[in-house]
Amino acid sequence: MRQFADIEDLSGLVGDALGAGCHVVAVDRLRGGSKKGVYRVRLDGSHPASVIVYSWAEAENFWPGAHEADPTDPFAPASGLVPFLAAQRSLNSLGVRVPQVLLADDSRRQYPADVAVVEDASGGTLEALFETDPTRAAGALGDLAEMLEVMHRHQAQHYGRVDLLERGGSASEISCERRVLDRAMRDLEEAAGRDGRIAAAGTALCDRLQELADRVSPRAQYGLIHGELGPDHVLVDAEGHPVLIDIEGLMYFDVEWEYVFLQLRFGEWYPALARPGLDPQRLDLYMLAMRLSLVAGPLRLLDGDFPDRAFMQGIAEHNAKEALALLPLV
Repeated sequence: MRQFADIEDLSGLVGDALGAGCHVVAVDRLRGGSKKGVYRVRLDGSHPASVIVYSWAEAENFWPGAHEADPTDPFAPASGLVPFLAAQRSLNSLGVRVPQVLLADDSRRQYPADVAVVEDASGGTLEALFETDPTRAAGALGDLAEMLEVMHRHQAQHYGRVDLLERGGSASEISCERRVLDRAMRDLEEAAGRDGRIAAAGTALCDRLQELADRVSPRAQYGLIHGELGPDHVLVDAEGHPVLIDIEGLMYFDVEWEYVFLQLRFGEWYPALARPGLDPQRLDLYMLAMRLSLVAGPLRLLDGDFPDRAFMQGIAEHNAKEALALLPLV
């Protein structure tokens, strides 16, 4: 049985962040996290009215086998206080809005895991705002497009997660497109073992991936990307400005990887984020690779005890159909 944090666990931590005078009245564990716990801590008679606590405790990570991944792989599960703070510093330096860090603690004195107390940008997600206030959402979307332009124009000559590069490491001498191809082949093998339709089309999908990869020309400049930026990973603050969250995977990489994910997640709202000059060959390869990742990943997560099972199964089902639809007609 997984044990999550409660008022008693988090009161001292929040007191360290805001001062002994704050009084915690409620703690809500927010839905959706698979690598860390996210808690809204409500306060009585003080400002702010609430804060967010991130917990990277073992019990908060629902990914089976996550600790067996190669930490130098930019696609390895990104989780922990170190990548979070490195990403926070990088985005802050560019003027990209992220939650303000009120306390970061890896001492384990107040809580038996690495934790951070951050600002609660309590305007909700951009995803929810699309439904409740499309006009306000459109304004935030325009600001988000400007943020992404700043990030993607901030380039480096090596790719990799910012926390690894910050420490002098490098992901690999392998090209981005080769890295994506190798990962897609592993995802294809894994998905084929769990989905009969993918298995039946396995040879055709493998051949298509290789064909698309062969069309990609070399590149040696990489932009700063979030890597998993859906409208659920964008909060909107009280002034209507977008705030990026779940930033631990921030990396320098081909920006086409970002735009493929944006296209999938933003749907009809994507044109506000689209930009000219993207490499169509990379887009084709990365789209098929992303679809296969979104089959294999959710099914892998379901090997464990992740609670929202129908939601993850739906993601895998949808992306299996979309991956097969990308095969050329014969």
